[in-house]
Amino acid sequence: MLAIKHILFPVDFSDRTQSTVPYVAAMAKRFGAEVTLIAVIQPFWEPAGGLLVPAGLPMLDLAQLEQNLEARLKGALAEELAGITVHRNAQLGDPAQSITQFAQSEGVDLIMMPTHGYGRFRTLLLGSVASKVLHDADCPVWTAAHTNEPENSSHVECRTVLCAVDGTPKSAPVMEWAARFASAAKASIRMIHAVPDVKGWPERQMNREYEEFLRKKATEALERQMQASQLRAPLCVEAGDVAAVIRAEAERHNADLVIIGRGLLDETLGRLRTRSYGIIRSAPCPVLSV
Repeated sequence: MLAIKHILFPVDFSDRTQSTVPYVAAMAKRFGAEVTLIAVIQPFWEPAGGLLVPAGLPMLDLAQLEQNLEARLKGALAEELAGITVHRNAQLGDPAQSITQFAQSEGVDLIMMPTHGYGRFRTLLLGSVASKVLHDADCPVWTAAHTNEPENSSHVECRTVLCAVDGTPKSAPVMEWAARFASAAKASIRMIHAVPDVKGWPERQMNREYEEFLRKKATEALERQMQASQLRAPLCVEAGDVAAVIRAEAERHNADLVIIGRGLLDETLGRLRTRSYGIIRSAPCPVLSV
C-alpha cells in the first residue's frame, strides 16, 4: 500500500498557488494525509542612501517581516482545506533550501507545488525554486502543469495515469510506485518510453528500420521488467524527443498525471534529471517526479 501521510504545500499567495489547492485537497483526502502549508520569504539586503550597508546588517525588520508572514498564513486556505488536518509554517530564508530541509526533517512523503508564481515570489519559476526542490528533495515532488494561465481543475480527479520509463533496470521501482499510486487513486495506468529518432537522407529507409529495431528491443526489455514486477498495463514505445513523445501520449489519452523518475537514463539519452524539466514544461497535466 502506498503511504502518503504528510504533504508539504509551499504557498506564495498567488493565483498559481490558489489553482493548485484543489489538487492538494484531493490528494490529502485520497490518502488520508495531513498537509503543512509552508511560506518562505527571502530577505533582501540593499544599499541605503547611496552608502553600502555593513556586511550582515539587514535593512528590513526581520522580526516584523516574519510576524506579518505568520499572520497572513494563519487563516490561509482554511475553507478550501476544511476537513483536512493542516499545519502552518512561516520562515525567512532561501525558499528552496527551507522547503527541502523541512521535508527531510519532518518526514514529508510528498511535496506539491506550482512551477512558478507572480510578484515578489517570481522565484517559483521552473529553473529556480521548483527546479532546486526537484533536484534536492528526497521525497516525490508533484508539480502543476507549467502553463501561462492558472491551471483549471480538469485533472483533479486523476482517472488516467501515464508513467514514463527509461528502459533501464532503474525503471522497475518507478513503474511499481506508479502502479501503486494508480491503484490507490482507482485510475488506469499506461507506460510510455521514448527511443531516439534517426533522421537523414538518402538513408531514410535504413533509419526507419533502425528506429523499428530500437522500438522492438525497448519493448521487449520493458515487457520483461513489467512481467518481473507483475505489472499489467498498456505499453507504448515511440521514437522522438522524450518530452514531445510524453506530451503527445498524454494528450492522446487525456492523462491526468504523468509520473517520472528522477534517476539516470541510459547513456544514449542522458540524465533524466535534465530531461525532467523539459517534461514538466511541456506536459499538459501535472507531473509527479519520484
